[in-house]
Amino acid sequence: MSGEDCLFCRIIKGEIPSTKVYEDPLCYAFEDINPQAPVHVQIIPRKHVATLNDLVAEDEPMAGHLLTVAAAIARDQGIAESGYRTVFNCNSAAGQSVYHLHLHVLGGRSLGWPPG
Repeated sequence: MSGEDCLFCRIIKGEIPSTKVYEDPLCYAFEDINPQAPVHVQIIPRKHVATLNDLVAEDEPMAGHLLTVAAAIARDQGIAESGYRTVFNCNSAAGQSVYHLHLHVLGGRSLGWPPG
């Protein structure tokens, strides 16, 4: 799927409404519409990258930035001290349903292991 047809690219462009949590020149973060925890935020890069498998060396600063933003969001949402989970799903068997790289930040409740 190209960036033009991508759900998350359309959210970044403002064509589809979302509840913004954070944004900067590299990424955009918003509340998940089907939250799996009291705090469930999606962090997406502005650059369309379909899966983790599609990252290239030049994407390393962006990928690391997503993790730094996740930690800041956890602090802002009040879940950093109690604990939170970050998840990248890669392809359908792992639960990826939107083929635009995205990092889930989940917290606000006890998260069991293994995750399902």
